[in-house]
Amino acid sequence: MTQTSSLAPIHVIGGGLAGSEAAWQIAENGVPVILHEMRGVRGTDAHKTDGLAELVCSNSFRSDDATSNAVGVLHAEMRLAGSLIMRAADASQVPAGGALAVDAHGFSAAVTAALESHPLITITREEVTGLPPDAWDQAIIATGPLTAPSLAAAIQERTGADSLAFFDAIAPIVHTASVDMDICWFQSRYDKVGPGGTGKDYINCPMDEAQYNAFIDALIAGDTTGFKEWEGTPYFDGCLPIEVMAERGRETLRHGPMKPMGLTNAHNPTVKPYAVVQLRQDNALGTLYNMVGFQTKLKYGAQAEIFRLIPGLQNAEFARLGGLHRNTYINSPTLLDRSLTLKGRPGLRFAGQITGCEGYVESASIGLLAGRFAVAERRGETPSLPPETTAFGSLLGHITGGHIVSDDEPGKRSFQPMNINFGLFPPLEPGTVTKPEGMKRFRGKDKALAKKQATAARALEDCARWLGR
Repeated sequence: MTQTSSLAPIHVIGGGLAGSEAAWQIAENGVPVILHEMRGVRGTDAHKTDGLAELVCSNSFRSDDATSNAVGVLHAEMRLAGSLIMRAADASQVPAGGALAVDAHGFSAAVTAALESHPLITITREEVTGLPPDAWDQAIIATGPLTAPSLAAAIQERTGADSLAFFDAIAPIVHTASVDMDICWFQSRYDKVGPGGTGKDYINCPMDEAQYNAFIDALIAGDTTGFKEWEGTPYFDGCLPIEVMAERGRETLRHGPMKPMGLTNAHNPTVKPYAVVQLRQDNALGTLYNMVGFQTKLKYGAQAEIFRLIPGLQNAEFARLGGLHRNTYINSPTLLDRSLTLKGRPGLRFAGQITGCEGYVESASIGLLAGRFAVAERRGETPSLPPETTAFGSLLGHITGGHIVSDDEPGKRSFQPMNINFGLFPPLEPGTVTKPEGMKRFRGKDKALAKKQATAARALEDCARWLGR
């Protein structure tokens, strides 16, 4: 670590997990950094203190299993990269089984102390009300889902009215391999090919009348979450929660997102489905499909239980569940290049949840990458991107281009925030996973676990090589 530097400072706006990690990575790589944090001058509706990296919801960083859990792999990669967030989390850990949970106050205090004592970090308590001035030739915006209105307005003016979302309407996303294709089939409505389509672009899950009515009953009875007082109630046309649509009439969904028109069950062509749930490819790899029109305020436990009532999804594994909440984020695949730089504004990067990732660790990891990329450019070097096989690379790939553009719904944002999950990783090479010697049957959960373990091992090996470890 270089204690002094003649290089010009890099500016980081936002002292949450992403901004704190970005500042740490910059300073630890020998470049001065000025961290701008408005708390202490101006508060938010969710934060309670002016501490850096304050946790505003859960105190859990989720699974710490780096052998078969994607978030655990991300933990391990961040530790390899010298993450301050992971160092502070490990130091303030509290018992939580296989998860990494922290004493929230102790965690924030540890991050704050580390940043305040670093000789290359200057912390400035002020609100940045607009985009960084041109004099800040290297800057990172890491202001999160509670970006101050004035800065959000400046970002929106610079990027375009349709490029900044203030509320998420998110449908659940399913791992493709968990869909029962003995029940479901591939088909576009009326076999429409469309731009880039094949006529078989959706997975269709059929329901008969009894199944549909049971599903509607479960939706109406399902336990939902409320909006926080500061969020308001952001329902808008085209994004009503499915349980709200169900409450408006038993046939509403069957004439809306679950309409069966233009579809023929490939497994039983003579019987017309009473209703159909469609899944649309969500990522370029084809490993994830989203449930079309299924944005919801159902609690996570209720979602998993109710959505597994859908024929073909009885064993569904969810990469993420649905939601509708405040979450300011930009349309990153359109706006950012692979090094998280705003197209048309060299040196200005975005990091953290505002880029379209979800979760404490994911947010911090994108801050880590943005900080390293900015350091490279400050030194006149080309940023080294993490391999796509790593958790770093998989999350970065999702944010900067791993989504599918929706051709049949012009103007619809197809990019949605995502937690790290194995569906974002490239598939393993054929033959990587083989049946263990002596095992008679190698399928189902055993095979799925082996694939996760192989994917995790590949990620950590490639990450270590990328970091020069």
